[in-house]
Amino acid sequence: LDEAVITYESDEVTRLIVDQHDGRAFADIASLTVGSFREWLLSDATDARRLSAVSPGLTPEMVAAVCKIMRLQDLVTVAAKCEVVTRFRCTIGLPGRMSTRLQPNHPLDDPKGVAASILDGLMYGVGDATIGINPASDDVDTMVRLLDMIETLRLASHAPIQSCVLAHVTTALKAIDRRAPVDLVFQSLAGSEEANRGFGITLSLLDEALDAAEGLGRGPAGANLMYFETGQGSELSSSGHCGVDQQTLEARCYAVARRYRPLLVNTVVGFIGPEYLYDGKQIMRAGLEDHFCGKLLG
Repeated sequence: LDEAVITYESDEVTRLIVDQHDGRAFADIASLTVGSFREWLLSDATDARRLSAVSPGLTPEMVAAVCKIMRLQDLVTVAAKCEVVTRFRCTIGLPGRMSTRLQPNHPLDDPKGVAASILDGLMYGVGDATIGINPASDDVDTMVRLLDMIETLRLASHAPIQSCVLAHVTTALKAIDRRAPVDLVFQSLAGSEEANRGFGITLSLLDEALDAAEGLGRGPAGANLMYFETGQGSELSSSGHCGVDQQTLEARCYAVARRYRPLLVNTVVGFIGPEYLYDGKQIMRAGLEDHFCGKLLG
């Protein structure tokens, strides 16, 4: 807690981590070393309730440190004990269930082509997490056109689904200004202020986006309204790593994410990984690291 990997004065992500740290939640584990923290996490006495109670007292640097000395089985075991449940029109994260994103992309953003893919996916039972479209064009007209089409389909089918067009957050804000049916606001995140600038975002911009999404009132009270993508190595790609290793920076992304109570956080280390990870085994471990760190940080 006394040493920041990126200085408090120069980085708003560090300021967020320090300022939101819960000292009371941390008190139960404050005396532990990294090694003994690993044993505490793996103990049968440490259940979902205890993990949830201590989570606000954990910094991403603590979680990244213990992650580095855990075996694959350890990462899976502890992540399975963590309960992170989010809700919009569907509930995600309940024990024994797996939710999936339906990704009906189209090279021309043709609403008819996208609609055909959505119907095909729904018939396979896919899309309860979200119907998330990666648009070929990041402009507000395209985003509104696709959102209107999904809304028409949702209302006609009475399907309990939520949707997202994965345009930049500034494009989503323009769509919200038009009162478009925006369920989830999407944005890619990084673990440093410098790398987030490369994505064209600041924390204040994300604050504005969450306020705007809440103002639409499309979800039930307390609904989770944000969708984030992360992935080890993105800070290296933008030269925004500030000398910090990629796994610690990835954990810092989750500290940013939990401020906004997202419905989904998706690690795309499988896309970014080949640039910075040696082989499939390293990519697999990185995915398990991200899953562990994300769930432990809430």
